[in-house]
Amino acid sequence: MDTTPTVHRHKFETVVVGAGGAGLYAAMAAAEGGRSVAVLSKLYPTRSHTGAAQGGIGAALANVEEDRWEWHMFDTVKGGDYLVDQDSAEILAREAVETVYELEHFGLPFSRLPDGKIAQRKFGGHTYNFGEGPVHRSCYAADRTGHMILQTLFQQCMKRQVTFFNEFKVLDLIVSHDGRCTGVVALEIASGDFHVFHAKAVFFGTGGFGKMFRITSNAHTLTGDGNAVAYRRGVPMQDMEFYQFHPTGIYTLGILLSEGARAEGGILRNESGERFMERYAPTLLDLAPRDIVSRSMFQELKEGRGCGPKRDYLLLDLTHLPPEVLDERLPDITDFARTYLRVEPKSEPVPIQPTAHYAMGGIPTDNDGRVWKDGHSVIFDGFYAAGECACVSVHGANRLGTNSLVDILVFGRRAGKHMARYVAEADWPELPRGAEDQAVSLVDGILSRQSGERPVDIRETLQDEMNDKCFVVRNEPGLKEMDAKVAQLRSAFANVFIQDRGRLFNTDLVECLELGFMLDCAQTTVVAALARQESRGGHYREDFKERDDTRFLAHSLAFPGESSDSVRIDYKPVRITRFAPKERKY
Repeated sequence: MDTTPTVHRHKFETVVVGAGGAGLYAAMAAAEGGRSVAVLSKLYPTRSHTGAAQGGIGAALANVEEDRWEWHMFDTVKGGDYLVDQDSAEILAREAVETVYELEHFGLPFSRLPDGKIAQRKFGGHTYNFGEGPVHRSCYAADRTGHMILQTLFQQCMKRQVTFFNEFKVLDLIVSHDGRCTGVVALEIASGDFHVFHAKAVFFGTGGFGKMFRITSNAHTLTGDGNAVAYRRGVPMQDMEFYQFHPTGIYTLGILLSEGARAEGGILRNESGERFMERYAPTLLDLAPRDIVSRSMFQELKEGRGCGPKRDYLLLDLTHLPPEVLDERLPDITDFARTYLRVEPKSEPVPIQPTAHYAMGGIPTDNDGRVWKDGHSVIFDGFYAAGECACVSVHGANRLGTNSLVDILVFGRRAGKHMARYVAEADWPELPRGAEDQAVSLVDGILSRQSGERPVDIRETLQDEMNDKCFVVRNEPGLKEMDAKVAQLRSAFANVFIQDRGRLFNTDLVECLELGFMLDCAQTTVVAALARQESRGGHYREDFKERDDTRFLAHSLAFPGESSDSVRIDYKPVRITRFAPKERKY
């Protein structure tokens, strides 16, 4: 059998990697005026993880009651525990409104109010008049909002002649001799061939990396590919310690039950049936931000008020809601309860536990999606990012529900528009000789090894240990142990061995490559968490329980260290424009 890899070459003005909401919106915007755009996705586009977004899009349309973008901006800043860059949050809140109406005009089938306007419901942390009480801000399409976004944007991309390369996995970023981003190298999963894409602009919308945890709401494919590829090319990762844990993952599985369930009136209860959030967030109750609800649940379990023989889960009670509300507004998540737990949510409360959900940190960008090469002052020419793999930063230390869809759409759209202007003016950067060599060497190194460590063992150890030592509550001894464990796993990965050494549709190879990416993400997460000696948003240190604005009102930047196994941490200031930091109460 011929084992020589085949290399194909392509040329597009813009190459978008990732076909979730950020990637599709960026591709659509970049294709305006007939510009050539390619989208690379390791899935079929409409299977991207954006489809898992259930609850809706936050936008101050004021269709149900008075609402203002300033209130949305304030909630975003406060929800992010004041680590949010406030100029970015203002853009998010202002442009959310026009973005939602643009989607409506593209044909997105939003749920409707009796008067025909887009329906809106309450969501965690979203309030009126700067925190006085919950407000109807989430625009939704039942609990299938993400699916509807993918379908709508995919159709718009097809209309604009965007070219799709499905089941292509990005392996490397190509950088020209003068430091410009000039394309990517990808593996075609079906054939095992390599593809070199020469481009003026490259966009990453590659999603998160929640699969480094055992209990997670993330799809199997969210393994931090784009983050690791950028990091290996010297781009620092920003705010990696801020990982969000969602309160209502299905017990033992982590599959998400949307916050929309609590928005419709669902109540969290402990073993005795108590509505325990009355003690932790008396104003917003079950609709407090996710970091607060997740920590409250952790406290209930720690103090022995959990359910079941191990007292290790709590309950989401929907039984008091009218059956038609569950059927019409929450059809998917109620079906999840029946399918995975054999629980009928109309008559029984649903067992739930916190689940790893969303990366607030990632590739640092400006407000047009341009990547900061050094994290804060030098633009990486031709390289853009948005969505969960990026950090603009509008989520700070804790993302509000519905703001993920706002983020991917607003900043994916802005990046696409900027790329259209950029490629119209930029000349073609030179493609370096041997652009594919590093990627070919990476793959051939794995395929040629005759024995070694099994990737499944490394992966399971990583996920179990991250769940144990870097989850909702952290401390220095646990993080130090995790840091040492990641180093040990990275060392084992250097000798990783897979049994299938063919090139055709080799899923062993794909998962092995993803494991390497996850190890990079885990390492930067743990090192950044160890360095941040305070508690803020999703990062809770039981040995440093208070927020420390004197030392840590700053974004972390994790750079590749001088040795291949080291990480260097630096910080940069948070941009504050309207709202001075103060204690967060709900």
